[in-house]
Order: sequence, then C-alpha cells, then structure tokens
Amino acid sequence: MEDVVILVQRIAAMQTKFDVVIAGGAAVGSSIAFHLASHADFSGSILVVERDPTYATAASALSASGIRQQFSSPINIRASLFGIQFMRDIGTILEVEGERPDIGLREGGYLTLATAAGASALQDNHRRQVEDGADILLLDPEALQRRFPWLTTDDLAAGTWGRTGEGWYDGYGLMQAFRRKARSLGVTYVQDRVVAITREGQRITAVTLASGDTVACGTFVNAGGAVGARDLAAAAGVPLPIEARKRCIFTFVAEDKIDDCPLLIDPTGLYVRPEGQGFLCGVQPNADRDPEATDFDVDWPLFEDVIWPGLAARVPAFERIRPGRAWAGHYDMNLHDHNALVGPLPGLDNMILAAGFSGHGLQQSPAVGRGVAELIAAGRYTTLDLSGFDPGRVARGETLVEAHIV
Repeated sequence: MEDVVILVQRIAAMQTKFDVVIAGGAAVGSSIAFHLASHADFSGSILVVERDPTYATAASALSASGIRQQFSSPINIRASLFGIQFMRDIGTILEVEGERPDIGLREGGYLTLATAAGASALQDNHRRQVEDGADILLLDPEALQRRFPWLTTDDLAAGTWGRTGEGWYDGYGLMQAFRRKARSLGVTYVQDRVVAITREGQRITAVTLASGDTVACGTFVNAGGAVGARDLAAAAGVPLPIEARKRCIFTFVAEDKIDDCPLLIDPTGLYVRPEGQGFLCGVQPNADRDPEATDFDVDWPLFEDVIWPGLAARVPAFERIRPGRAWAGHYDMNLHDHNALVGPLPGLDNMILAAGFSGHGLQQSPAVGRGVAELIAAGRYTTLDLSGFDPGRVARGETLVEAHIV
C-alpha cells in the first residue's frame, strides 16, 4: 500500500508548479505545512519534499522530546508557552477522520538546579518566565529537599521547577500527527531531495529534485535540518553557521525507587528524566569531544565517565542501575548564538528559513509552524512575534542571547 501512496505522490509532484515548496518534512516542515494549509487566508498548493519518509535519522525521531519554559529570552519562553497549549489540545487540533492523536504528554516539569555561582542567573530567568505567564516555582534548598527527598542538596543554592506546562512526550508521534493532518488538508508529500535552486534576482523561481524533476514555486521554505538547510541556503548564495552536532541519549533502570522525578538538569549540565519503567539521560559533551557530526555512533564512555558518576552524586539511588539501550541523534546547531533561525533569508523575497534550532525544534515546531504560515499567508506575524529569530541577525553580527542552554 505504501508503494501505491508513494507512486500517487510522485505523479502529483510532476505538476509544474506549487505555490509553496517546503524542503524537509519532519516536525518543523510538517507543522508549517499544516498551519499553512489550515490558514484562512491561504488557498494555494503545497509540496513537502522529504528524503526519508521513515524519518529514521531525523532529529524529530531521535530527540529526548522535552518542552520547557525555563529559558532566559522572552521569545523562547513564549514560543514554548504556545507549544504546550498546542500539545494539550493536539487531539482536537490534529484530528483526522475521527482519529485523535495522543502523544503521551506528561507534564512532570523541569527541575533546574543551581549552586551559589548560578543562583543569581536562575533567579533572573525565573522572574522573566513568571512575567510571561509560565508556572515555574523558585525553591530554596530546604524546599527542594522536602519536595524531592531523594535529591542531594548540600551544594545547591536554588532550583526552579515547572509545576505545570513542562515535561515530555512522543516526539515522533507529534511529527506524524502534523504530517497526517497536513496530508488530509491536501498537502502533497513526495519522497525526494532538493538538490538545486534556481534564483532570479531576489527570488527563488524553481527547485530541482534528485529525481530530475524541476518544480516552480511561489515561495520556498527551507526546513532541511542541519546539513540540508545549510547547503540549500548556500546554493542560494547565503552562508549559514549551522552544523550537525551529535547528542547521545542513554537509558537505564534504577534498582531503588524514585518517586515523582521531573526532568532534572544538574548544574554540571547533565539531565535525566523518567522513561517508561526507567530513565533516560544525556549531557552536552565538552567542546573537545563535540566535532561536526558525520555518524550516529553512541559515545558509551560519555555515559560511563561523565553521566553516571554525575547522576549518582546528585541522586544516590542512581548508584545502583542497569544500563539499557542508547542512541545518537543530530542537533542542527546554530553556531552563531544557539537559537532558531526563522524568517526570510537576507536578499531573497520568497525563501523562508526554519532551521538552526539547536535542540529546541520539536518544542518550538507548533509556534514556528504557525509563524511561518502567517508570514506566507499574511506577509507578517499576526499572533506571536517571532522576528527575534530573524536569520538576518547573523549577517548583522547581532545575537539572540539565551543563557539557559541544555
């Protein structure tokens, strides 16, 4: 049956022009397709070009799939506030023929811990989060110990915990729900890859696919992930500071019971959260072991030498564990300032970028999808202003400062 579907899609892709062509059909690309197809002011045709419909190596499928408002910059906080409400209502919003998607959203909260050195920044971030409407509690060491008695707090000065609105979910399920809804609204998906761009002045007039097809377009959206987005922008004459960075996720089962464990972020940067009957964990590697990623090999010494000892020091119950499976995925890392690049590319009237999410793509996919749809349908952001993600800030030498990077 899938072969038949792909054949039908290939025939559809042979049409000579689409009003909008989206390169990349994972969570961000499919969110854009859904939001645009459902926008009241848009009635055009949409083509999504996705090289691998299994999404086996897509960041959307390999992510730890968390959502938080514990950022330092208002744009990231607000994008995530929209995202959590969208996920709560996903069964209604993305229902297709009576089937309501369920992404298993669990609002267990993020718990960000700080020593004396980081307490002031944590408190400043907390103030901004609460001002924007996030339900985050600021806890002193005594309150941390009462609420999480299994936690070592001797070296801590403070912690912030998302009472509601933060947690984890099925990221692959979110992506597939966007994709299914978009297709039900008439969006065409084709298994292929954009390999060349035709530019005339300040406009992209057509794209060439690996199959040899050439498709004219009114607007081109570049949601191609780490390497794909960078290469497509370069083909249009715009260099981007995006590289793939490997992030490994490890699972384990604890011999001792831990009650009400949130997604814990240690001052060292390592994180852990419940997953089924066990836990999953990871950490951003040091710069000397974090080159541009070209493989998906798991760095087991990172778990044995860094993560496990750090977890056991923070949660003594994690001294006795049984390691489980592990996997690696790629961040599309924006090396300029580790924040998303969303909006028109400089010097191009009809090429919109949605890339460089640096690990935040899944949780920001609802807000970015809606924002890009508004740019195309209305010519501007009409709800949440995402202009702070403007890709032009790279060429201008401006940075979007985000202090809370995990």
